Amino acid sequence: MDMAGNLLVVHGGGPTAVLNASLYGVIRQAQAEKEVDKIYGAIGGSEAILAENFLDIGNMPDEKIELLLNTPGTAIGSSRFPLEQEQYEAMVSVLKKHDIRYVLFNGGNGTMDTCGKVSRVCEKEGIFVVGIPKTMDNDISIIDHAPGFPSAAKYIATVTKEVGADVKSLPIHVCIIEAMGRNAGWITAASALARKNPGDAPHLIYLPERNFCEEEFLEDVKKLYDELGGVVVVVSEGLRNEKGESIVPPIFQTDRAIYYGDVGAYLAELVIKKLGIKARSEKPGLCGRASMLLQSKVDREEAILAGREAVKAAVSGKTGVMVGIRRKEGEEYAVEMPLIPVEEVMLHERVIPEEYINERGNDITESFVQWCKPLIDGDLPEMVSFKDDAKQKLKSRI
Repeated sequence: MDMAGNLLVVHGGGPTAVLNASLYGVIRQAQAEKEVDKIYGAIGGSEAILAENFLDIGNMPDEKIELLLNTPGTAIGSSRFPLEQEQYEAMVSVLKKHDIRYVLFNGGNGTMDTCGKVSRVCEKEGIFVVGIPKTMDNDISIIDHAPGFPSAAKYIATVTKEVGADVKSLPIHVCIIEAMGRNAGWITAASALARKNPGDAPHLIYLPERNFCEEEFLEDVKKLYDELGGVVVVVSEGLRNEKGESIVPPIFQTDRAIYYGDVGAYLAELVIKKLGIKARSEKPGLCGRASMLLQSKVDREEAILAGREAVKAAVSGKTGVMVGIRRKEGEEYAVEMPLIPVEEVMLHERVIPEEYINERGNDITESFVQWCKPLIDGDLPEMVSFKDDAKQKLKSRI
């Protein structure tokens, strides 16, 4: 069978700090494959296929392609466009019209669902469809972690460490940091990597995997405030009560989505009202997935490799699979990238397992820290506190 043809890469869902690194890997590997003629980017996500909005990105100047490694967002655009069965079927004729033999979908759970459905309608058409994992939320099942998460983890840990130094300097209030991840608390949990010594921020961590109890939260905050003066709390945007409902009421609703207020702001107001303690909230939000300054080198390298492996899989005749990330055993951190049937991934959400959450549900365990630490390139920058030195000196005199 003649395997020569064009390649199309499609981005779906929210960007990450390394989504363009995977695109870089796709372009560079495709340029090296004799079976690939033109390399197209779908400009604007999956709906761009139906609109035939393609751009030949393989012939871009080398200096522009190299810039992908340091560019946040996605250089070809993305979407959350809902597709129906007839639209999946309509894609086949579009792909054939443009002689596209290889299609790569780069995204999270929803995008892998699209990838699986497109592979089904293309399976007898000589079109090979492969998925590339991407999500800062780290909620794709089967794999060890997803490209995009390590950079988000490094960002939230660094921000928490810096906010912790600020609060420690003027310990008069409670600071609540709201992290992204509505159903899975991986980013929230990664804030624990900010700690080095006992008493370091974050002092409390609340994940969506556990029901949130306001009474226990207020007890925890009050106890730590009396002890430390300044408290840093990191919470997930998706905290729910014992009924499984968001702890903040919805502010707007459409047929497809419900929009809620800020959890951090709600909890800061609760601390003020119930405890009479000064409190404020911080919400890094999109900053956590757009920060190139805090991009993880491990994340970037794995994202590039995932893009390359997807091209290799497609041109070798693989279809209906996603490039996975599996951690190798041993003391030194290393990964391998097996191909996983996309059927096993489609819309299966991976949440934090119980062994990574402490009994009270207000912190994570050391086993999570050990799992997560290699992903952010080691320790965060050191910080100094002369106040701590003064305390030790005072203790020695007593």
